[in-house]
Amino acid sequence: MKKAVTIVMILALLPLAACTQYHTEGAVTGGAVGGITGAILDHRNPWRGGVIGAALGAVLGATISDISYRASREAYTTGRPVEYRTEDGRGIYRAEPLDYDARTRCRKVHERVWEDGRLVKDQVREVCESTRYERGY
Repeated sequence: MKKAVTIVMILALLPLAACTQYHTEGAVTGGAVGGITGAILDHRNPWRGGVIGAALGAVLGATISDISYRASREAYTTGRPVEYRTEDGRGIYRAEPLDYDARTRCRKVHERVWEDGRLVKDQVREVCESTRYERGY
């Protein structure tokens, strides 16, 4: 049984190798919270609840991280606030661009997330313009 759980966990974490850093952070956080919640809620078989909760939490965490990253980049490039809402209106994500530093080519973006009218996340993220240099033939 332990061997099977180990194999399932390794296979579940394998896709994280192809994710970017912000996807990985969101997936790990979501997976941890989902796993603990699933184990608590499934009294008959906590392992099953934990694995299912971790998988669902990881997907949800990576998705929320992706929305946050895209909206902050959009606020950076347009210089205007960006707002996303869920279809039922219970979840709201808002990114507002703040000051721009021409020397570092970075802009601070104020991110806020509401769930059911309650502020659950309030942070300032720094988004920078990047240049990639490659050797080419």
